[in-house]
Amino acid sequence: MGVLFERYLKGDRVIWLLVMFLFFASLLLIYSSSSSLAFRYHDGNTSYFLIKQAAFLLMGFAIIWFVHLVHYNIWSGLSNLLLGLSIPLLGFTLLFGRNLNAASRWLEIPGLGITIQSSDFAKIALVIYVAKVLSQRQKEIKDFNQLFIPLILPIGLICALILPANFSTAALLGLTCWLMMLVGRVNLKYLLGYSGLGLLLVGLFIVAALHFNFGGRAQTWVNRIENFVSNDEKNDGNYQLEQSKIAIATGGIIGKGPGRSTQRNFLPHPYSDFIYAIIIEEYGVFGGVVIMIFYLILLYRAGLLVKRATRTFPAFLAFGLALLLTLQAFVNMAVATGVIPVTGQPLPLVSLGGSSLMFSSLAIGIILSVSRHQGKKELFEGEEVPVEEAKEKI
Repeated sequence: MGVLFERYLKGDRVIWLLVMFLFFASLLLIYSSSSSLAFRYHDGNTSYFLIKQAAFLLMGFAIIWFVHLVHYNIWSGLSNLLLGLSIPLLGFTLLFGRNLNAASRWLEIPGLGITIQSSDFAKIALVIYVAKVLSQRQKEIKDFNQLFIPLILPIGLICALILPANFSTAALLGLTCWLMMLVGRVNLKYLLGYSGLGLLLVGLFIVAALHFNFGGRAQTWVNRIENFVSNDEKNDGNYQLEQSKIAIATGGIIGKGPGRSTQRNFLPHPYSDFIYAIIIEEYGVFGGVVIMIFYLILLYRAGLLVKRATRTFPAFLAFGLALLLTLQAFVNMAVATGVIPVTGQPLPLVSLGGSSLMFSSLAIGIILSVSRHQGKKELFEGEEVPVEEAKEKI
């Protein structure tokens, strides 16, 4: 194993082991949660989704391996281009995207039958861009007016383009950028002021969408919150939560065992949005806690990269991407356990899916690239400030 890491899998070994475990867990869980569905809709082939997910995982691992070989500084040079591509891509998806689950979130590649979620691309692009701007503007970081156009405006624009089709993704991305700016020494009073302005604009959008009957997702958001508060078992949202709670309750401490889930036959999307409920049903609270700890370890290892970093760009980059994945994971867990209303966020690196898995793998690859090249002699463009200089200015 040591030879494998030394020759082929460079960077943080703990993160590599986490990825391998989560990929292995994904195969077990996808097969268990989707076998009955595959039997019904794919001519008795219970391995249909298992084979599909195995192919996705192989592609995801290939992305991680290739990206971790590339010096992370290349993403600083590409950040403006990636952000520029994400804006028209999100706009096109919003206007002409394929409708899935009553939302225009997906783009279909003609002739291939492949769909991608453009917001997944935009999330990675924006985090990279924010990391670059924060690293290059540490000298004027306290002058927030100087940061409005290069920082606040792009964040607001990307989140606004994602918002009409996917509120939860826009909120997660906005929170990630907010925390990155807080760690990046942006004045808290300015952050709170612009956050208040953003919430006001979102509220006005929802009111206008409901009043003038545009932006169909606004009514869905309101319904989900009302259903969550009301506990009415007749509505679809609470039906999902009820089935999820049954899965968790029957799982107990040690669970029913691998492949013995019964709620997979009743729970909508047991292989994606509610896969955490299947984890607890089959592996118990113990299994659920272990999965939770693994995502916290990922964030912790990224924190160690930040602590050891000699430049601010890789520090912000690793922290932002790890935070994005961890927050998404905890939202998925919170939905499955009934803490928050249904949002439709998959569990990173575990849930069935192509688009989410590919871009999550890209994020992991970049984090591993930071750890691989840490401590080596580095060449940078622009006016990036060293970490120690930034610390002295706090």
